[in-house]
Amino acid sequence: MTALVTFLAFLGMFTLVGVSSARRSSGTTDDYLVAGRSVPPLLTALSSVATNNSGFMFVGLIGFTVRGGLHTVWMAVAWILGDLLVWLFVHQRVRERSGAVDAVSVPTLLATGRDGVVQRPVVVVGAVLTFLFLGGYAAAQLDAGSTALEAMFGVPTWLGAVMGAAIVVAYCFSGGLRASIWTDAVQSVVMLGSMLLLLGYAMVEVGSPMALLAALEAQDPALLRLMPPDAVQGFVPYFLGFVAGGFGAVGQPHILVRSMAIESPSDIPRARAWYYAWFVPFYAAAILLALYARVLLPELTETPTGLSSEAAQLAVVHATERALPALATELMPPALVGVMLAGLFSATMSTADSQMLSCSAAVTQDLFPSLRRSTWASKAATLAVAALALGLALWGSAGVFAMVLGAWSMLGASLGPVLLVRVLGRPAPAWLAVTMMASGLGTVQLWSTTGLSAAIFDLLPGLAVPLAIYGVWSAARR
Repeated sequence: MTALVTFLAFLGMFTLVGVSSARRSSGTTDDYLVAGRSVPPLLTALSSVATNNSGFMFVGLIGFTVRGGLHTVWMAVAWILGDLLVWLFVHQRVRERSGAVDAVSVPTLLATGRDGVVQRPVVVVGAVLTFLFLGGYAAAQLDAGSTALEAMFGVPTWLGAVMGAAIVVAYCFSGGLRASIWTDAVQSVVMLGSMLLLLGYAMVEVGSPMALLAALEAQDPALLRLMPPDAVQGFVPYFLGFVAGGFGAVGQPHILVRSMAIESPSDIPRARAWYYAWFVPFYAAAILLALYARVLLPELTETPTGLSSEAAQLAVVHATERALPALATELMPPALVGVMLAGLFSATMSTADSQMLSCSAAVTQDLFPSLRRSTWASKAATLAVAALALGLALWGSAGVFAMVLGAWSMLGASLGPVLLVRVLGRPAPAWLAVTMMASGLGTVQLWSTTGLSAAIFDLLPGLAVPLAIYGVWSAARR
């Protein structure tokens, strides 16, 4: 009961922060979708951390590391490197370009050429892709949150998903992107604080990182293997695949919109410094916690009997993705368990709210431009996207890790290359932009269905093919 009270108190605080942002709202669609382009760099950074460190980090990545062991550190290193490239070369240009063409949605930014003319086919395709894949991405967040509630309190997964969707809709309705960013900033503090707190408890139980390594070796020497077992094509392609994965942020509307909303392009370097001061420790803590969970809760990886091999494998995935709430329940007093759950649940909400708002922008700004100036239409679209995400969360069967990586790859490969062309000021006729999006999407799908993504993450070829197409076209027109 104490854990539940603490959890509800923090949840109430997050909702109150989001709702209170309505006092700063001007009531316009620009304010609802990009916060009037008035967000200071610190808030941009904290919001970006919370949005990027979603249920994928608390649930999917930790489960992946519990199953795989130490070699997953390479995924973290590569992902951070790819993400850094986007911060160094893309985010500032996104702010400059979106401000220059007055774009409040990523599809509009993709479709606006150097002459300022909006290419309608590109807008429609970009908006449809945003709606479909961000809807699935948001579903993964609701699934992650409901997984945590079920593990800690025995709450039915459907009720946890409904609760998360309702809270996100409540503060999105109140203040739009500003509400999302304000709550994200508070959630970032709770997320990192709760992660470090649980890490401290785990270290007291097992010992220092050196003691952790010894315990992992005693359990299974393969857990200390640094070479990823899936790297059948060699380490370098495997590593570069996850660098491309981190670079996939270039095609994520819910992340890019934060750069579009910052006060000034010149504020991006300060936001970047704050972002990595928060992001790197968070990623390191997640990997360490997962390894401690493997030592303290080895039963999570036990294969259940009486099931088909596919069903048994999925059962292990779901069990290991509950590692964080299970570890918190095992080690922490009830009041702090509530704080930990609040951190995990806030991670899912901080991403889902941004994704729902980006989908709303795709609907009202891009698919149905006659609704562009209607704030109520934007809110209705938010509600529709929340319903879609909730349905997918309730009836989907894949684990959070797979759902997030799938949506991330599809968005990164389809939207990312075209966005790069636009922010670099390069020409691209509408047919070429649509071809690039289709080729990126098709490449990721083909790579995944043939099983090659285990050896090389599918976003590497997914980015390479459309960029190669653009390179061939650019060379041919000289």
